[in-house]
Amino acid sequence: MVSKHLPDASGSKRLSVSLSTSSCYPEHTAEAFDIAAAAGYDGVEVMVGLDAASADVPYLARLAAQSGMPVVSVHAPCLLLTQNVWGPDPWDKVRHSCEAALALGSDVVVLHPPLRWQREYASGFVAGVRDISEHTGVTIAVENMYPWRTPGRAFQAYLPSWDPTDLDYDALTLDVSHAATSQLDALELARTWGPRLRHVHLTDGVGLRRDEHLFPGEGTQNVWGLLQYLNDSPFDGHIVLEVNTRKADNHAERVRELREVADNTRLHLGQLDAARPGTTPTS
Repeated sequence: MVSKHLPDASGSKRLSVSLSTSSCYPEHTAEAFDIAAAAGYDGVEVMVGLDAASADVPYLARLAAQSGMPVVSVHAPCLLLTQNVWGPDPWDKVRHSCEAALALGSDVVVLHPPLRWQREYASGFVAGVRDISEHTGVTIAVENMYPWRTPGRAFQAYLPSWDPTDLDYDALTLDVSHAATSQLDALELARTWGPRLRHVHLTDGVGLRRDEHLFPGEGTQNVWGLLQYLNDSPFDGHIVLEVNTRKADNHAERVRELREVADNTRLHLGQLDAARPGTTPTS
């Protein structure tokens, strides 16, 4: 399995910083591995369904070997546009995601809660997630989502809920942009979840109706306080940058932007030795 934190000369933990392949969109999954390597990340989270390569496990294994970027986690195909990836049955998708994680040497599957029209899937979701996790040995970390909002109205798009706080999940993924969209404080969620927090999608937002996935520090969430909390707490999961780089003019600019955010993240984690010369933290 991929190490969740890296060795440090002082003997203290050094949390790894990895990159979601979704952060490289519209570039393809294969290019995302190369971008992660060029930008100095520790590994990659594969968002399954972005392109055909993302669902091809042997090909992903070759990409990981060629780039030197291990797959630290697999994001199950939960989006509307990935509904037919790995078949239409949602439980088959969860099982296939866990099989992919095991084949790729990763230990975490990120999973969204069911959409509101998936009522049969939702009715046994909490127990089903625990059963598959125990059977496979893979941590299935259910992600916080957000209410879908229109002007003057919000409605429940996810079952049992978009907020996993009060549900009996063993492991959770904290997405900072989703916290912003739902107008919650990501740092407070992390503190509330305690040891159930097993995985982090590091990003940011200002609380608009849409899911923004800004670079850390560009929104209103206390992202740097969250990183300090993760460092100081017993958390030993993966930190994965899941940001929107669609405005980058070209490949080189995308690499530069993602290198800067990786360095800035490491600076705020106190990993000054891992940052490139001349990098200064953003407050």
